[in-house]
Amino acid sequence: MISLRQRIVWASLLGSAALASSGAFAQAPAAAPSAAAPTAAVAQADNAAAPKAQHKRMDPAQRMERMKEHRAKRLAALKEKLKLTSAQEGAWSTYTSATQPPAGPRPHMDRAEFAKLTTPERLERMQARQAERSAMFAKRAEATKTFYAALTPEQQKTFDTETAHFGHRGHRGHDGGNHGAPAAPAKS
Repeated sequence: MISLRQRIVWASLLGSAALASSGAFAQAPAAAPSAAAPTAAVAQADNAAAPKAQHKRMDPAQRMERMKEHRAKRLAALKEKLKLTSAQEGAWSTYTSATQPPAGPRPHMDRAEFAKLTTPERLERMQARQAERSAMFAKRAEATKTFYAALTPEQQKTFDTETAHFGHRGHRGHDGGNHGAPAAPAKS
């Protein structure tokens, strides 16, 4: 996948080449600087994309551990901001355990195996996975609503503010950081 920065670099290079070849520049082209500039720009874009590429190569177990740590920090910060009473601790425990992401790595079907299936079989697999995700969401949503009902109006306002970003998908187009913490429930 080409990053946004790489797209911009390539678009500017193509635009420059189109202007130069169309005769828009009447001056004689300087060969050395124009050849060095694209190389430097591409190298800079590659260096900027390197951390993202490295992230994708991370060991899945390390990645899961990092996600668990991140979730624990987010929940600890949320709990601190909510200033829960001792009577609300039980509701908090129920909420955090019910919204816990599934243990272990997610099962993935091998692409070659998936390609061998017929179209109706693939659709059935996708539909089953969708139903599984819907059931997980319903469980998290119900736990969130139950916990939300145990909060005071001021705590609910804090919860709404602090959890508003949990439901966003992010710029990558998948999961995006929503690792078990549901979005704030809709007010009725």
